[in-house]
Amino acid sequence: MKRFRRHGQESHRDRIKQELYGFNKTVEHGFPHQPSALVFSPSLQLLAIGTRSGAIKLYGAPGVEFMGLHDENAAVTQVHFLPQQVDLVTLLDDNSLHMWTLRAHQGVSELLEIGRFTLTGPPGASPSVTRVTAVLTHSSGDLLFLGTEGGHVFVVEVPGFRELEERNISLENVTNSLPEDYGGRRSLEHVESLQENPVNPRQVLIGYGRGIMVIWDLERQSAVKHIPATQQLESVWWTEDGGHVLSSHSDGSYCRWMVAGEGTQSEQEKSEVPYGEGASQVNVLPPFLFLSGGMPRASYGDRHCISVIHSKTHVALDFTSRIIDFFVIRDGPDHTGDPSALVVLVEEELVVIDLQTEGWPVIQTPYLVPLHCSAITCSHHVSAIPLKLWEKVLSAGALQNTHYSKKPWPITGGQNLSPDAPQRDLLLTGHEDGTVRFWDASGVCLYPMYKLSTAGVFLTDAEPNDNMNQCTEGEWPPFRKVGCFDPYSDDPRLGVQKIHLCKYSGYLTVAGTAGQILVLELNDEAAEQTVEATVADLLQGQEGFRWKGHTRLEVKEEPVRFPPGFQPFALVQCQPPAVVTALTLHSEWKLVTFGTSHGFGLYDYQQKSNVLVRCTLNPSDQLAMEGPLSRVKSIKKSLRQSFRRIRRSRVNNQIIIFLYKKNMTVQEANARLEAELAEMELAPVQRKIEARSSDDSFTGLVRTLYFADTFLSDSSHHTPSLWAGTNGGSVFAYQLRLPPVERRAEDPVSAHPAKEIQLMHRAPIVGIVVLDGHGSPLPEPLEVAHDLARSADMQGCHQLLVISEEQFKVFTLPKVSAKMKLKLTAIDGSRVRRVGVAWFGSSRSEDYGESGLTVLTNQGDLHVVSLPGVKLQVQYPCIRREDVSGIASCVFTKHGQGRARDNHTFDLSQAFSISCVQLLSPLQSSARRVMEHALLNDESEMCSLWGIEPATLMFATAMISPAEPH
Repeated sequence: MKRFRRHGQESHRDRIKQELYGFNKTVEHGFPHQPSALVFSPSLQLLAIGTRSGAIKLYGAPGVEFMGLHDENAAVTQVHFLPQQVDLVTLLDDNSLHMWTLRAHQGVSELLEIGRFTLTGPPGASPSVTRVTAVLTHSSGDLLFLGTEGGHVFVVEVPGFRELEERNISLENVTNSLPEDYGGRRSLEHVESLQENPVNPRQVLIGYGRGIMVIWDLERQSAVKHIPATQQLESVWWTEDGGHVLSSHSDGSYCRWMVAGEGTQSEQEKSEVPYGEGASQVNVLPPFLFLSGGMPRASYGDRHCISVIHSKTHVALDFTSRIIDFFVIRDGPDHTGDPSALVVLVEEELVVIDLQTEGWPVIQTPYLVPLHCSAITCSHHVSAIPLKLWEKVLSAGALQNTHYSKKPWPITGGQNLSPDAPQRDLLLTGHEDGTVRFWDASGVCLYPMYKLSTAGVFLTDAEPNDNMNQCTEGEWPPFRKVGCFDPYSDDPRLGVQKIHLCKYSGYLTVAGTAGQILVLELNDEAAEQTVEATVADLLQGQEGFRWKGHTRLEVKEEPVRFPPGFQPFALVQCQPPAVVTALTLHSEWKLVTFGTSHGFGLYDYQQKSNVLVRCTLNPSDQLAMEGPLSRVKSIKKSLRQSFRRIRRSRVNNQIIIFLYKKNMTVQEANARLEAELAEMELAPVQRKIEARSSDDSFTGLVRTLYFADTFLSDSSHHTPSLWAGTNGGSVFAYQLRLPPVERRAEDPVSAHPAKEIQLMHRAPIVGIVVLDGHGSPLPEPLEVAHDLARSADMQGCHQLLVISEEQFKVFTLPKVSAKMKLKLTAIDGSRVRRVGVAWFGSSRSEDYGESGLTVLTNQGDLHVVSLPGVKLQVQYPCIRREDVSGIASCVFTKHGQGRARDNHTFDLSQAFSISCVQLLSPLQSSARRVMEHALLNDESEMCSLWGIEPATLMFATAMISPAEPH
């Protein structure tokens, strides 16, 4: 009977777990990693980007996104939409062609691969014969022209990928159609470009790499005109009236050729060399001329430019990363009107230029924003932002965007059908250049809201250049910087390391690489003020320590004008100026606590004074004095310790063998062993949970800080307290005494040592949580005052949960006696890297939910640990164990979600959810059924056709309404 009841209890618990937990990778935010191809469909109003990793991504109106992934681990070199259809073709660098379609299935739009094809040549033919170098999608919608490295042009019928051998344009046929003096067969090798005559679909222009171009008549199967260019060909553009062809060449020239009229040879009308070097692409849409590249290599070889020429206006748009491709969007219902926007894909961002507004300003992108415009150094997520704070941040951000164009986003394909987000969420990212960027993380898309710069407080060499977007009068070439990607920081000390925002009070604290901690408040008006620094000496007179790292940042003595938004009013400067490793703000108590590798401090930002400074160094922490740029000694020390462990192991084995041979008693053996071991330095004893030596480096580094109103001295009186956990497994607790509210501005805050805990295994402390009498985590500061949480239970006994890298341990308060523990990482060698407290609501009942810990290990696994029972509930693989940076960047939300950056794709952020209720799920829909193909009936069939795992199916938030095919 007991067994039956236990089985029933387990089954009931399993059902509850299914209602509470469920792992899903939801959406990707940021810019595609290593883009390699670009195309635009005017009829669908969709933008497609291919990447070197084989991904294909489609973007339309804000919120409309599709993604697919090729089976082959090969780069996408070209992408082409079929005219007036919902199909597109991709070419990979393994020479394979793939057909994709947007297909309606049960009311949702899906991007599916429906075919693949590889050209095959005759037996014994060279691979260059079928190596595809140029692709033309014919206006008929059912033909592909494939130019190859060998000079042949193959004709393939789509969507079935059937080669039409009778219509192929062979090198021999082209050679026989040209005059004998055209330059020989070698001039016709390598098809560089294929262009269709805009007014006569029977004619196709074939551009060869050595310069010669041939206009081929598809019906007559012969050349009707040839263009005798002699310089290496880079690109070709056929004007809309069909009368002229423009070509760009490697010598920096672009030429205009007359191709209308009689005669088999075209005449050159115009040849210009704007800068003296090769232009890689030319595009003419009257009255605009667009040139990519062409800068003199000797002087400007490191520039990535597109020149825009309109009448007497000439601007060289200077990008900070390599140009992949560009296109021009045109006005009108048939998209044949005046050019309205220039869209440029560069390696690190997408830039859109408004061509109809004076000065050609940039249009702000609602998606594809490079999160890594400056290297991300930390992240901070805040859920359920109050409307008042949200509107103030939006307003401050709008004032920063006055230099952007007022035109709406020009890519409008599809319709965003996702409902309004249930709550307003903020993602704050700290960057190497000292900025903090605010992102709207409420829904599927990640929108930029506001940027805060901390550099203005300090004297640095990185003074902002207000005229970076203006070209100097008379300068040639007329450069103009565009784009926001700037990976370089002139002063790495500005780097933001920790962020903490109080959503109720609007206070923000930002800590940096050089030990600086800024406290800021949100103001609607601009202000001019000085920011005075309060020094916190964390060494506290310790002798024998000398800081060898970087110097502190000097604060500006004169008043600084701060725009509306977050404005600094207090500054703490740690000495030594080491990286701030922990930071916590308590806006109700007006206190901020901070920690470094040397100790921790408590600062009263209302009275602008230090309350507490505690040094946590021990004599072995000399490495903590070297700064982040000096790690050579650390490597040497690690090597020494490794050799000592090996030597110790060998000596122990020799001693044991010796004692065995001598038949010594146990007492004699112990005495002899102690004498031998006393003469050598010993490494820590290895156990399932590894005991760490107090001699390990950085044991004093502060990993976590925590404020709590709990019981420290006795079980009758609860008081404010501060808890600090270190890298050496130590926990320090201080009792805080706050003056009454009416005397808060005058009377000082005091801090008194109350408790100290040393974990036996000395593993780093990564989290501290106090649980109230009901076993629930304490509410956030001001959360109860805003009626968003119930008050903590102060009747029952409180518990202290200490989370180390290797175990979870619960202590009773105020006695601090061990109650229970969970050795989560005891056997498999994993370590806790990130931890957060979350509320998991039930998918079946709105009235039920549980608190839990979300845990990420160094193996990339996600765990949920129950509270207060501290039991493992579920485990999911989340991040690759090799992705150390991605694991370190993970942030959790209060509702069972998280996001992390990829180690190899710093420009992307992957969101995931562990909750069955709070699931950030994209919506997919389509207004039109694709008639050419039968719909798939289930996900398995869809995955089989696509050749991928179900988890990698595309996701989108869209309704696509394409034009009917001709």
